[in-house]
Amino acid sequence: MTTRWTAVRVLRDRTAGRCLTAVVVSGFGTSALWLASGVWVKDLTGSDGLAALCLLAMWAPTLAGPLLGTLADRHRRRPLLVALSLFMGVLLLTLCAVDAPGELWLLYAVLFVYGAAGTVHDAAESALVAGSVDRSLLGDFNGLRMTANEGMKLLAPLAGAGLYTAYGGPGVAVLDAASFVAAALVYLSLRVREERPAPAREGGRSAVAEGVRHLWGDAVLRPLVLAGGVTMLCAGVSGALTYAVIEDLGHSPAYAGVLYAVQGAGSVTVGLLSGPALRRLGARRFAAYGISLLAVAVALRAVPYDPAAWACAAAIGVGLPAALIAVLTGVQQHTPDPLLGRVTATADTLVYTPNVIGLAAGAVLVELLGHRAQLAALGVVLGMTAAVLLGRRPAGADRTAARSASDASPA
Repeated sequence: MTTRWTAVRVLRDRTAGRCLTAVVVSGFGTSALWLASGVWVKDLTGSDGLAALCLLAMWAPTLAGPLLGTLADRHRRRPLLVALSLFMGVLLLTLCAVDAPGELWLLYAVLFVYGAAGTVHDAAESALVAGSVDRSLLGDFNGLRMTANEGMKLLAPLAGAGLYTAYGGPGVAVLDAASFVAAALVYLSLRVREERPAPAREGGRSAVAEGVRHLWGDAVLRPLVLAGGVTMLCAGVSGALTYAVIEDLGHSPAYAGVLYAVQGAGSVTVGLLSGPALRRLGARRFAAYGISLLAVAVALRAVPYDPAAWACAAAIGVGLPAALIAVLTGVQQHTPDPLLGRVTATADTLVYTPNVIGLAAGAVLVELLGHRAQLAALGVVLGMTAAVLLGRRPAGADRTAARSASDASPA
């Protein structure tokens, strides 16, 4: 099959292109709110701890991902995405009433609901894409989705900061609400045919267990998700060492912005190339090569040399998203449609929760151990993870399922 540019392949597909548009639109507002909410609390209270609670409030619901994901399996996904987007658009407008410390409970409550709705939203969107887009495009879509998210992280915080300076927190809340309404309109424009899900045969706990059993019992998904979790754990510890690395380079903490920009450029690059790479390598090898690159880059962060730091940042930007894209694409390709929502949410919980644990552990260890020894140890752990993943050889289906459009039917 002739390889085309990822963007062209995805945008020519009506459903994939419009889903990607919705991701970009809503992601812009979300990224702006992530920054503004902490600044908002800091301005009202002067407390760094209370400001940090904003991130905790948004992240905490992902721990219930396996349960929340069942909602995406019990309803048609397009109407669910429309309803969630409109609901969040209305809910965010209530933040216009927050202008004093005594009203911050409302902000935290909205952020908590935001995180829960986002978990259901991501699961439903992944399931909708997997069920509506040709399997040969899944890797391309997930790569472009990563590229769009990274681009939003570079642009949206600047827009959010400017809007916050001019209009305060309510201005950013209105922007995010408008982005959700726009996303709802995009989802409404989709022309997809979805069968009404069969009535649930099991209660909530049993339904969650069914998704976990599928994830754990699949010879392709289990090692992918475990490797993704270990990778994100190490990435969390490495991220907590960033300012120690910068100090070793002899720069001020603001230099982190330069390194993050370089890392973002690497993420944009791998997002554009992931589709062809997944078709050629398969999810397991693509993830393993990405983790191998990450292992080398993390270990070499211990070298106090600016060009090395830049090269490592770019390599981390390539290697880490490769593992995440491989996990999501593998889940979409190896999960039956009735289970896609809960399996996607369960995989997200198992992969992303270790990142937060790693950040917390790194924040403690950086005060106890030298950052160079930690970075070298993380490189070894990541290298072993990649080796184990490469050593596994399941039936080879992870490669053939993504090879070409002629070999695959719509999920």
